[in-house]
Amino acid sequence: MNIFHSINTSASALTAQRLRMDTISSNIANAETTRATVNEQGEYEPYRRKMVTFQESGASFSSYLNKATRNSTVGSGVRVANITEDDEPFTMVYNPRHPDANQDGYVAMPNVDTLEEMVDLMSATRSYEANVTSLNATKSMLMKALEIGK
Repeated sequence: MNIFHSINTSASALTAQRLRMDTISSNIANAETTRATVNEQGEYEPYRRKMVTFQESGASFSSYLNKATRNSTVGSGVRVANITEDDEPFTMVYNPRHPDANQDGYVAMPNVDTLEEMVDLMSATRSYEANVTSLNATKSMLMKALEIGK
């Protein structure tokens, strides 16, 4: 096992959680955006909520083979698998004075729930902080190991 393995694992988690926080921030910033994309008919569509999906980093056949031959259960970190758009329907809000209102006076608003986004942001922040704590503990252990030789 590499001496920097736990540092690399924490670093991958920090990078993944940072991207998750950036995506959530984008969702919150666009919670009122009614003209985000143009569909096939040439009409504007509201912003669609984006979600981040994680998966284990280094999930190749050779990594599984190495784990099996060494009887190791050490993980190899995390990476972002993809960023997907939420398929939930847009929220229809009655506002006849809005420039994007339909003939009935309803405006299609983004499918972003700011309360849910704030909860996700708090979760991502806590995960980020936990990984920073883990990284600092690892760094402290490595520094103590270096002091043994003095």
